[in-house]
Amino acid sequence: MLTTSTLRVLGPPDLGEALALLDRDPVANAYVTTRVLESRLERPYLGGELWGWYERGRLASLCYSGANLVPIGADEAALRAFAAHALRRGRTCSSLVGRVEPAARLWALLEPHWGPARQLRARQPLLITRSAPAGVRPDPAVRRMRKDEMDLVYPAAVAMFAEEVGVSPLDAPDGGLAYQSRVAETVGTGRCFARVEDGRVVFKAEIGAVTPHACQLQGVWTAPDRRGQGLATAGLAAVLPHALAEAAPVVSLYVNDFNAPALAVYRRLGFEGAGTLMTVLF
Repeated sequence: MLTTSTLRVLGPPDLGEALALLDRDPVANAYVTTRVLESRLERPYLGGELWGWYERGRLASLCYSGANLVPIGADEAALRAFAAHALRRGRTCSSLVGRVEPAARLWALLEPHWGPARQLRARQPLLITRSAPAGVRPDPAVRRMRKDEMDLVYPAAVAMFAEEVGVSPLDAPDGGLAYQSRVAETVGTGRCFARVEDGRVVFKAEIGAVTPHACQLQGVWTAPDRRGQGLATAGLAAVLPHALAEAAPVVSLYVNDFNAPALAVYRRLGFEGAGTLMTVLF
């Protein structure tokens, strides 16, 4: 029997074992699970690497290393191993995100070498719902965006990203091409919904990560001059039935704890707490 602990990069033969571990926390792990399901752990399609921490021959923890660094089910020994491996490779991610306890500990190990962070979102409530909201009238003008409407969606997506992350995706070394590709994929798969007025998007939301157990809303945005008018509440009330019927039985999202207006919207829509995440932006 193996008694040593070890870290290695996972590949296709490890798919079943990795998915079994991810399924222990299906809501928080929706993003990584989606990457694993879509790629089948073939590295060219994974968008990074999936590190596995083994104890006595058993897969005990995971860490996804791509655009995001995401520790999963990691104890102190695993987090130290993931930190050491990340430091040897050098920082390739633009953020570190995960449930607050392992994410905070991993950041504590990395901060002396990678810090300071550009932004730290220390507490981000993870929220879920299993049903369409009662007592909220869906906005009938919110609709699924078509593939030929990228020119409408993209400016709103760029504005949302810049506001949320603090930098524009257009300032990336590729001039925003990778981000544009991701937006086009979301629109192309029919998972982008918006309200369009006078040739511009004034509200939008996307169904992002999708697994058999849960999906994640992302890119929720209202044009600054239309905020406070109920567009987000009614708009999400229109999107949620699609997410529940077409994507997964549980819809999740996470939000900054200081964003009181957004939290009020989500509570009115029936979202409930499912833990807390933390994000470090570089």
